[in-house]
Amino acid sequence: MTTPPLRIAINGYGRIGRCVLRAIHESPLRDSFEVVAINEPSDLATMAYLSQFDSTHGVFPGTVEQGGDSLRVNGQDIHITHATEPEDVDWASMEIDLLFECSGRYGNRNEFQRFLRAGCPRLLVSHPGESADDIDYTVVYGINQGDIPVDAAVVSNASCTTNASIPVLAALDERYGIEHAFLTTLHSVMNDQPLIDGYHHKDLRRTRSAMQSIVPVSTGLAQGVERLLPQLRGKVQAKAIRVPILNVSAIDLMLKLGQDVCTSSLNAALMELSRRSPGLVAYSNHPHASVDFNHNPNSVIIDGSQTKTNGDGFANIFLWFDNEWGFANRMLDAACAWAGKFHPAAPATMA
Repeated sequence: MTTPPLRIAINGYGRIGRCVLRAIHESPLRDSFEVVAINEPSDLATMAYLSQFDSTHGVFPGTVEQGGDSLRVNGQDIHITHATEPEDVDWASMEIDLLFECSGRYGNRNEFQRFLRAGCPRLLVSHPGESADDIDYTVVYGINQGDIPVDAAVVSNASCTTNASIPVLAALDERYGIEHAFLTTLHSVMNDQPLIDGYHHKDLRRTRSAMQSIVPVSTGLAQGVERLLPQLRGKVQAKAIRVPILNVSAIDLMLKLGQDVCTSSLNAALMELSRRSPGLVAYSNHPHASVDFNHNPNSVIIDGSQTKTNGDGFANIFLWFDNEWGFANRMLDAACAWAGKFHPAAPATMA
C-alpha cells in the first residue's frame, strides 16, 4: 500500500521558501511530500526563473516550467496564487496538512490566526514568534521535536542562529555547566538591507550599503536560547553583525564553563556531539573559509581548528552554518516530526 504524502503549501517564496521547495526535491524523502500550492505576490514567470537559477545554490537539479497558473517542478504541478493577505487564498479547498509560512511578514498570534481562520489547519513558521505567547511551540530539531503538542496549530522553527547554537550549548551545559555565554553572530547579508544607501529600515545602520560595510544589527538570539534552554536564563548575551557575503554565517561563542577544560578535551567532547548527531552537527578541523559550507544541510559545523581555552573555564568555540540551506532542511525535519502527531503515515526525518 502506497503511503500518502504530506500535503503542504508554502506562503512566501523568497530565500527560505525557494530553499524549502528545492530541499524537498534534493531529498531522498521527496516522494513523502506533495507541494500543493505556493502563495507569492510576485509573478509566475519570475518565480519560475528564480526557482531554476539561483545565485547562491546554483541551477536547480531538475526541471522547472510554467503551466497556466501552475509551477511545474520535476513534472509535478504546484498551484500558484498571488495574494497579499492570508484571507485572499482559499486554503481550505487545497486540503493541505501543513502550511510553511516563509514570508516573514507575520509574527504575532493575531496574524497567525488569520491563516487558521482562512482554512489552514496548521502553520510551521520560518522565524521566531514575537513572544512565547504568540506560538504554541518552538522546535529546534535534535533537541525537542518529540514534544510538539498534538493539538498545536502554530509551531515555530526558531531561527537559523538558534538551530546552530542550541545543540552545542545544550551539550556543553550538560557536560560542564555553563555559567555565562556570549554569542557574536557574523551573518551574511539579508534582503532587509539595501545594495546602496537607501530608506530601507528604521534601524539607521540598515540604511547603509550591505555590500560595502560590516553592519551591526539587533538580534533576539539570547532570548531564543533562553526560551529553549531555560536553565541558562540570565546567563546569555548576544550581538549580531552583518558581513558582505551572500550566504553562510558563523557564531563566535565565548563561554565561562563551570569547570576548567583544555582545548583537546573540549574538542573531543564536540567531536562526540557530532557523532551523536549525524546530519545536524558536523565537526571539522580543516582550515576553512565560509564558502566551504555553502549548501551544507547541517544545522551547525563546529570548527575545531578555532577552539581556544584559557583556564578557569574560559572557552571560545567557532561555529559555521548555511543560514539558508541548513535552516530549510530543518524546516522539513520539523514538519516530519510534527506530522507524526497527526498524519496517518508520516515520513521519516531528513537528518
